[in-house]
Amino acid sequence: MASLQRTLSLGAVVLFGIAYMSPMIVLATFGILAQSTGGMVPAAYLMALLAMLATAMSYGHMAAAFPVAGSAYTYVRKTISHKLGFIAGWAVLLDYLFLPMAIWLIGSAYLNSAFPSVPQWVWILVFTGITSVINIVGIKLANGINALLMLVQMLVLIIFIVLCIHYIGGDASKPLWTITPFLNGQMQIPLIMSGAAIACYSFLGFDAVSTLTEETRDPRRTIPRAIMLSTLFGGLIFVGGSYFMQVAHPSVEFASVDSAAYEIALNIGGDVFVSIFMMGMIVAQFASGVSAQSSCSRLLYAMGRDGVLPKSFFGTLHVRFGTPVNGILLCAVVALLALKLDVATSTSFINFGAFLAFSLVNLSVIFHYWIAGKQRGLRAVLLFLVFPAIGLLADLWLMVSLDQRAIYLGLSWLVIGLVYLGILTRGYSQQPPEMDFQEAA
Repeated sequence: MASLQRTLSLGAVVLFGIAYMSPMIVLATFGILAQSTGGMVPAAYLMALLAMLATAMSYGHMAAAFPVAGSAYTYVRKTISHKLGFIAGWAVLLDYLFLPMAIWLIGSAYLNSAFPSVPQWVWILVFTGITSVINIVGIKLANGINALLMLVQMLVLIIFIVLCIHYIGGDASKPLWTITPFLNGQMQIPLIMSGAAIACYSFLGFDAVSTLTEETRDPRRTIPRAIMLSTLFGGLIFVGGSYFMQVAHPSVEFASVDSAAYEIALNIGGDVFVSIFMMGMIVAQFASGVSAQSSCSRLLYAMGRDGVLPKSFFGTLHVRFGTPVNGILLCAVVALLALKLDVATSTSFINFGAFLAFSLVNLSVIFHYWIAGKQRGLRAVLLFLVFPAIGLLADLWLMVSLDQRAIYLGLSWLVIGLVYLGILTRGYSQQPPEMDFQEAA
C-alpha cells in the first residue's frame, strides 16, 4: 500500500510553520493591539511569545510521545481521558470553524479603508462567496503558488519595516532604538496582558507542523524542534515588526482601528506603497481564507464520517465535485457573523478555544511524563512539571484576560460542547466516538 515519503527536513517544516502563521498578521491587527495596550504592542507580543514558547515546548514533548496527527485532541485523549480529549477537540473546532470569519473580517476592513464608498458588508459577502465557490469546486492552491504567496507576504512586510525605519530616521524626535514600547512609566500590566491575549491570535497554527509527521525525516526529533523554532522565529517577526510600527506611529489614534496599518502605510510610503501594501494584504487574507475554510470543512467531514457529528449532514461529499459542500457552506454561514462583530472580538473569541486546548496540552505533559511515566530528577522536574505548569498558568491567565464578550462567547461554546458530549455518550455513560484526525489533516 502506498505511503507518504519522509522527505521533509527541519528547515522545510519550520518554513511551513511560519507560513501557516501568516507573517503579515502583525500588520493586520496592529491598530487593535495599539489601543488595547495603550501603545505597547511589542510588549504584548513579547508576553505572548514567552507564553507560547512554554506551550510549544509541551507540544514538542507530546509530539515526540505520540507522532501522529490529532494534536491536542490526541494528546489529551491518550493521556488523561477520552471525554476530556473530546473537549480539547471541541475547543480546536472553535478555531477551525470561526477562523475564516476573522480572516474575512480583517480583509474586508482593509478593503473598506481603500474603497470607503463600498460598505464593509459587501466585501465580507464577496470574500465569503468567492472562497466558498473555490472550495466547493475543489480547486487547491499548489505548493508552488503557496510558496509564491508566502514570498509576496514577506517582501511586503520587509518593505513595510524598511519604510518605517526610513520614516523614523527622518524625524529627529523619534529615536530608532528605545525601550519605550516595552517598558515605560505609563504601562499597565492588565492592558499588556489583554493585548497579549489578542496577540496570541498571530500564533494560532504553530502546532500545525505536527500534521507533517509522516512526511518528515526522524519525526520524533524533528517535529518537536520545528514546533519550537517556528514559534520562536514567528514571534521574533511579530515583536520586531510591531516594534518599528510602534516607533513610527506611537499614537493610538487611527481613522479606523481595524485597518490601522493602511493609515501607517500611507504615512511612511505614500500612495504608491499603499497600493503595494493593499495587494499584499488582500492576497494574504484571501489565501488564508481559502485554506482556513478548506481545513474547517475537511475537519467537519471527518467528524461526521466518524460519527462525532451527524453523519447524514457532515459525513457526505458532493457527487460531482467530491468536496464536503455542507461543511463549506456551514463555514460560510458562520462567517456571516462578521457582519455583527469587530476584529478584536472575533480574534479574542477564537483565542478562547486555543487557550483551552493549549492548557489541556500542558496538563497532558504532566499526566503522561510526571504522573504516569514517573519521570524524576532535576531535568524531569523542569521539563515535565515546572515548564508545563508555567505554560498552563500563562494560558489560563491569557484566557481570563480576554475581553468579557469573548469570554461569554467562549464559555457558551464550551457549554454547548459539554451538552453535546452528554448526548453523544448517553449521559456520559459511554466513551465518545474516536475521530480519525489523520483523514482530516
